[in-house]
Amino acid sequence: MRSLRTLAAVAFGLLLAAGTATADTVVYKIDSSHSQVGFSIRHFFSKVPGKFKTYEGTISLDPKDLSKTVVEVTIDTASIDTGNGDRDSHLQSSDFFDAAKFPKITFKSTSVTSQSATKATLKGELNMHGVTKPVTLDAEVLGSSPERSGFEAKTKINRQDFGISWNKVVEGGGSVLSDEVEITINIEGVRPKPATPAPPAAPPKKN
Repeated sequence: MRSLRTLAAVAFGLLLAAGTATADTVVYKIDSSHSQVGFSIRHFFSKVPGKFKTYEGTISLDPKDLSKTVVEVTIDTASIDTGNGDRDSHLQSSDFFDAAKFPKITFKSTSVTSQSATKATLKGELNMHGVTKPVTLDAEVLGSSPERSGFEAKTKINRQDFGISWNKVVEGGGSVLSDEVEITINIEGVRPKPATPAPPAAPPKKN
């Protein structure tokens, strides 16, 4: 009997510990009106910036343990914006992103390694142009509260790895575009408000 009580006490303690860990994790939804998914690529001799205007995602954050963070993001490929309509149309075409065939770019984290109280190495799978590749980002938590949290992440990718290879040779040598793309993501996450419970149904009227 004593061993059964002991086993029950241990099980109860594990349940309490699991409940505490779950309570520490806060899920933030990306607030696109206060966020930016940006990139830059060398064009001839300078870097041209761009961004995506339409995206969504969540960050599940445990402020006490960044290694438990989970990030999921979905981007609308056709929302690319470089400030030039003709260039944007070309980027949406089959020469580049082929937005009609591959309308979404997705990222899902696979691991997070804490480097300090606010910085971490974020690894995940990036799917773009029908190709999935592992990527590594340097991430930082800029600040957080129960309602909002700010994040920044940076990485570099080779567009050739994703089958985006269009280019032109420059007279005298070299090419119009570099293969390396710098990505900078600034995110403000908002904790969704709990749904308001529906009022109880009125009792049926008696005849």
